[in-house]
Amino acid sequence: MKFIAEIDVMPKKEILDPQGKAVTGSMKNIGLTEIENVRIGKHITLEIEAANESIAKEKVDTACQKLLANLIMESYSFVVKAV
Repeated sequence: MKFIAEIDVMPKKEILDPQGKAVTGSMKNIGLTEIENVRIGKHITLEIEAANESIAKEKVDTACQKLLANLIMESYSFVVKAV
């Protein structure tokens, strides 16, 4: 079966996010003062060929832990759907 994974990788809350800080400051500069604490991350989509959803989730989790996320500084979450 083929599955699609939607993965979000974000900096951990305790880690400084310089991109997010810059965007937060820019929001104020363009008059959007009510927007604050912007955090910038990555969104990754990938396809997996697997026998079932459980195996697909294991493969996605392994990919996140070993390659897609820096677990010291980032956390991740994902959703796997059958195609």
